[in-house]
Amino acid sequence: MKKGNNKVKVSYERDADVLRFEAPEGGVIDHAQEMGNLVVHFTKDEKPVLVEVLETINSFRHNTRSLQEMLNLSSAASIPA
Repeated sequence: MKKGNNKVKVSYERDADVLRFEAPEGGVIDHAQEMGNLVVHFTKDEKPVLVEVLETINSFRHNTRSLQEMLNLSSAASIPA
């Protein structure tokens, strides 16, 4: 049996202030749902494959330590924007 990559891909697009989490075994995005400052992208089978945090800076304004940890994580394991 072949082992897959189990790591979530994380990226941060500074210009748009969007933090993205991409599922390791993605799929073709069929639709998305916006939930406050989150946008979750799903396949036809309702599998979430991409989560975007909009206005990331504002979302983490009250907890700068968490924001710095997220930004460090995004630079360590980024995907092309």
